[in-house]
Amino acid sequence: MTEIPGDDELDRLLDAAEHRDNPLRPLLAALVERDREQRARLERLLRISDCSYGMALSQTQSLLQQYDRQLRRLEKITRISDRYQRNLLELNDRLRQAALKDPLTGLANRRLLMERLREEQERCQRGQAPFSLAMLDVDYFKRINDRHGHDVGDRVLCLLAQTIDEQLRGYDLCARWGGEEFMLLLPGTDIAQARRLSERIMARVRELRLPDLGQHARLTVSVGLAIHRSGEAVDQTIGRADSELLQAKRQGRDRLMVATL
Repeated sequence: MTEIPGDDELDRLLDAAEHRDNPLRPLLAALVERDREQRARLERLLRISDCSYGMALSQTQSLLQQYDRQLRRLEKITRISDRYQRNLLELNDRLRQAALKDPLTGLANRRLLMERLREEQERCQRGQAPFSLAMLDVDYFKRINDRHGHDVGDRVLCLLAQTIDEQLRGYDLCARWGGEEFMLLLPGTDIAQARRLSERIMARVRELRLPDLGQHARLTVSVGLAIHRSGEAVDQTIGRADSELLQAKRQGRDRLMVATL
């Protein structure tokens, strides 16, 4: 049987991997098969009688018109599907970012922090650079919420998050640990370096102007600092940093306490 123009292109379209899961592919394949069966039948009729040629040609053209309409419809659906897939990928990326970010401050959330901590722990176990953790807490934050309301408290947390993030290096990570607590992951940083960075953050926080809290209001933070020990579980390192933070609170706040090695 002589192939009409367009058959090869249609076969390539049906065989293409990117269209195998398209819900219209089986329908188009069935239509093409029916079209070919009809054309074969019409050609047999042509061989039987020349007088049937006009009718056969008319029917063949009708089928070709149907095929052409279906092909244009499939191309339109393919374009729509491509746009849908792009939008879906963009949506998935936004959802992943949302799942790893704190919705109030825009910082990393606890989930992202734990992922990065596991990565740094593996690096440390391979004998590469150690890392330090700094647990930071806003002093007297409950008073801020009680006296000025939670909206003001939220603005203070956002300003603090921005201030901390501005002091960090590109490979450091600041995450909101919960409430008014923040965790700083400082890769390749020993205690002396981590201490200097923490003290710089504390000084910058003291300089903040907070009109929502009053003209003479001053914000301070307390910090607990620990370096990850080789062979130590991440939770243990976090626990030591948290213990030092509690000690800083007990000793008057606006302090930095460092865990012993």
